[in-house]
Amino acid sequence: MIKQNRKYKIALVSDCLSGGGAEKVHALLSIYFQKAGLEVHSVIFTDWVTYDYAGTLMNLGKVKPNSFFITRKLKRFFVMRKFIRQNRFDIVIDFRMRQNFILEFLLSKTVYPKNTIYTVHHGLLEYYFPKSAFLSRLIYKNRTCVTVSEAIRKAILKRDLAKKVDCIYNPIDFKAINGLVNQNEVAGKNYILAVGRMDDIKQFDKLIVAYSKSRLRDNNIKLLLLGEGKNKEKYINLVSQLGMDDWVEFGGFVANPFPYYKNALFLALCSKNEGFPNVLIECLSVGTPVVSFDCFTGPSEIIRDRENGLLVEDQNFIKLTEAMDLLAEDHELYHHCKANASQSVESFSLDKIGKQWLDYLKINVS
Repeated sequence: MIKQNRKYKIALVSDCLSGGGAEKVHALLSIYFQKAGLEVHSVIFTDWVTYDYAGTLMNLGKVKPNSFFITRKLKRFFVMRKFIRQNRFDIVIDFRMRQNFILEFLLSKTVYPKNTIYTVHHGLLEYYFPKSAFLSRLIYKNRTCVTVSEAIRKAILKRDLAKKVDCIYNPIDFKAINGLVNQNEVAGKNYILAVGRMDDIKQFDKLIVAYSKSRLRDNNIKLLLLGEGKNKEKYINLVSQLGMDDWVEFGGFVANPFPYYKNALFLALCSKNEGFPNVLIECLSVGTPVVSFDCFTGPSEIIRDRENGLLVEDQNFIKLTEAMDLLAEDHELYHHCKANASQSVESFSLDKIGKQWLDYLKINVS
């Protein structure tokens, strides 16, 4: 148990505080930890901040931003090392992707204290670990890893990439969501929704084709895609080629997607892979059912098939089309899933997940 005669000092490290699910978790936990009485410090490597956060911020992205590449990297490395060493943190939690073995080896051996926790937010373990189990153990052998899904935890242990691996799910802030959901007016429930970066992982092109083969247009239901990315123009051209310009809409990046979640008929997710897809729990939190591939990893730990949505055989786009038609046309099933949606993700609330983190860190707050 941590002594309570002083504030518990915690450092949260991310690439930035914007754009991604891991960064959002960092921001939410910083707020929760500060409210719990901890002294919270954040460290980011890139000067990109759009999420609300709490505590102090060490923004390494502002250190020598216009200097030569190698000079900039070295300067930021030594600034970070000095910051971590001087503050003598009780715990450091790293939310970054870690693909540069040399950098991560140096950080683990010369910067991070023994009480550092490495989080893993995606099922593609190459984002976090060297492919070689031997090299991975050079960094993680005596370290603690926390994953965002049980499937990821089991995969790490199976490949022997680390010895101590636990799982704590991503949190969502129901109170903040309730404040956001009615901020913008969105047209009525005549669309299904897909949200995410327009890259190869999310497979929006295949979703567009699946939608074109469905009966959703016969039921006057459009497809709305929210997000930006390298493939957006290709997707727009695909829609035109299929003659569906009046049926598929591109909403771009939306800072507050919750009104769109709330007013959608349902959300569709057809990714090649995930980590723990926040978009599913965010959508369910406002009472909107979901249809998702049972991809690696995350959806099967969120969706209860035919209870809060439909879980579809992974990468089977014929089954995905059938599932979208079913949820749109079977009104009894739809309303059953909708009635269960919000309560099905209550276990992921920030208060409950934050408390799990405090218990995991053995921090007693009164």
